[in-house]
Amino acid sequence: MQAQDQGATAERILESASKLFSEKGFSNVSVRDICRETGTTPPVIYYYFGSKKGLFDAVARKQISMSAFIQKLSAVSSRGDPRKSLEAFIGTYLGSFPEHAFYPGLYLRDSASLDKQSARIVSEDLERVTEMATKLVGRLMAEGRLREADPSMAVDCLLGMLNRVIFQHIHFARSADRQAYGRFVTDFFFRAMK
Repeated sequence: MQAQDQGATAERILESASKLFSEKGFSNVSVRDICRETGTTPPVIYYYFGSKKGLFDAVARKQISMSAFIQKLSAVSSRGDPRKSLEAFIGTYLGSFPEHAFYPGLYLRDSASLDKQSARIVSEDLERVTEMATKLVGRLMAEGRLREADPSMAVDCLLGMLNRVIFQHIHFARSADRQAYGRFVTDFFFRAMK
């Protein structure tokens, strides 16, 4: 029972710190702020995370990871019909994109410059997404269902269209009908690549 309580305490600290760091960044959050938010003391935070930096790193790893998103994309990308797979990829991308991974505070550690570790994590995950989409578009080209072109350039265009909706929402609070946009992008992409 005690181990379960400890796990709950660590998780509560992570959740509160995630909120604070996401909103304010590393430098603008103190250990006292986290303690006040969680009802704990500094020694409890140091016990679980070693330091404020250790807590920030744990938060960044948890928040920035796109593993669950990548698994969803992988599941829909490996279906039999590549066209249906690409349609499902687009829908899943727009419907499940982990926006929390891009809260600006998670990338600001000691200054206004980008935290290299956080940027590396998200860059590697985005590269995995790009590779998955490139293989899918390559399959469609190999089957003659899309015209021959550089698959990576085609995917850059496709992801650019999808990311525009995502980042307009994240950074500017603009909402869009993602299902309608997904249908439009799918139709646009297949017509452009015919």
